[in-house]
Amino acid sequence: MTAFGRQVDVLRLLPLLLLLAGCAAQPQVAAIPPPLSYPPAARERMVRLALNEWRDWGCTITGMPAPSVATCENPGIPRLESAPENFPRVLAYWRIVPNAEGAIPANRGRYAAALRGEATAPALWASPYWSAAFVSWVMASAGVDAPEFRPDAAHSAYLDHLDALAGAWPHLAPFLPRDSSVYAPQPGDLVCRDRSRRPLASWADRAAERGQFRPMHCDIVVATGAGAVEAVGGNVSDSVTLSRWEADGAGRLVPAQPRALVIMENRLGRTPPWSPESRS
Repeated sequence: MTAFGRQVDVLRLLPLLLLLAGCAAQPQVAAIPPPLSYPPAARERMVRLALNEWRDWGCTITGMPAPSVATCENPGIPRLESAPENFPRVLAYWRIVPNAEGAIPANRGRYAAALRGEATAPALWASPYWSAAFVSWVMASAGVDAPEFRPDAAHSAYLDHLDALAGAWPHLAPFLPRDSSVYAPQPGDLVCRDRSRRPLASWADRAAERGQFRPMHCDIVVATGAGAVEAVGGNVSDSVTLSRWEADGAGRLVPAQPRALVIMENRLGRTPPWSPESRS
């Protein structure tokens, strides 16, 4: 074959070579394995744990002043994160989180100083925020394993994981993202808000920045009814607090209050083989 012929053959193969090179340069994205399905008891236990923690912290309520649907038989003085006697409560939440961001060693030092009667600044458990650790503790304590709910110090991180599972396995996902303007939250759901200075317009906008930190906060819905949605969250008013939000006649959150960026519908106990349709 002449040099010219070889050059023609190379030119013919050039598009294929470029395509193969491009494929090799692309990072390999690991496939998301299918999540396990959990029985209804996991969701029920999750709600019960959140309510028990709220009661153990003194039954603080914020939001709508009407009597709550969730009951507290023996309300006491609200317990605050800064009190030394509450050190083990928050420590238990942080122990669930792999990336505790130095929260435990820093606050062990503050706790030791408090035991010696020394003034500390910042106060015990004032930083970093522990609201995501609280949700992670409830999930893990309810028996939801990390592949289905990945514990994290940031709400945005575990929400990204739940969103990825929903996209890859919508029929099996433990949580599905819902629009608060059309979906009425139910016990076990997560109501999540964007706390950044420039909030996202919709949860769909999160896809463009998935994996990046964004200040957020999620509460666990524990009761609905009487024109309200009630949810328990950690690090709210420096405690574990029940928030009462107004709901419309269909049970949806009214838009006048702090807007929910996304509601994660709890599907624990509602995916095959536990779902009613899979047993029919």
